Amino acid sequence: MTHAQQGGTDPSDDDVQAIWEGVSTHAVDVAQMTPDLSVAAGEAVQLAVLQRLVGQGASRAGWKVGMTSGAGRDSLGAGVRPFGYLLGGRVLPSGDRLDASQIRSVGLETELCFRIGTTLRGPLVTASEARAAVDGVAPAFEVNEERLDASAVAGVKVADNLRQWAIVVGEFGPVPGQDVLDGLVSTISRDGQEIQSRAAEGHIDDHFESLAALARELAAFDRALEPGDVVITGAFTRIGDLTPGRYVGTFSGVGEVSLDLA
Repeated sequence: MTHAQQGGTDPSDDDVQAIWEGVSTHAVDVAQMTPDLSVAAGEAVQLAVLQRLVGQGASRAGWKVGMTSGAGRDSLGAGVRPFGYLLGGRVLPSGDRLDASQIRSVGLETELCFRIGTTLRGPLVTASEARAAVDGVAPAFEVNEERLDASAVAGVKVADNLRQWAIVVGEFGPVPGQDVLDGLVSTISRDGQEIQSRAAEGHIDDHFESLAALARELAAFDRALEPGDVVITGAFTRIGDLTPGRYVGTFSGVGEVSLDLA
């Protein structure tokens, strides 16, 4: 049984409305939400907001897996890997330009982006099945927005879509060998000056186990990873409070991605 099934999946109208209002105001009134919102309930709220967005013409491009790396790893409980959604209108090509004034306290993370080729569904999906389902990998940025204050509990963070705002995606290539993924080093720079570098070893979950965990978690909500979905699986480098400039993320053995922030 997944933790989503253990926690129930019926979202509160007040919780959904608070997150929904935050979509347009770029700030969520945490005081209007359930004080002890669980992760599973937060996922249900998140999906209800996604349904509203789709009803207004948005599309879902894919998913993200949370709490897979660094200090955030297992911070909601051992093995707890909540999902977030990616919107089709916010999958940006490498080299694009983004106006930071659209986003409240913009942040960037270097992440790998996996493209799903065949359906991955069910509560028993394995990492080997996830690997077989992937048909391409690309270097990517996740663009984050800080919409919450420090009082937000774990479930509220999940309901708010885990800070997600957009992704920037480079060129897709074949799935790298496990040796490349295990030895991967990612860096982020601004205007040619390196800011941060992070090695995969000891820092981030196995990406295919993350994809399998995502499929298992989605199964609790009768959802699956479908062909064409893109998925980001966790941060290597992470920076916030950004100033304008050209940001480049590199991934050894995979490639690079860039974004011009104005």
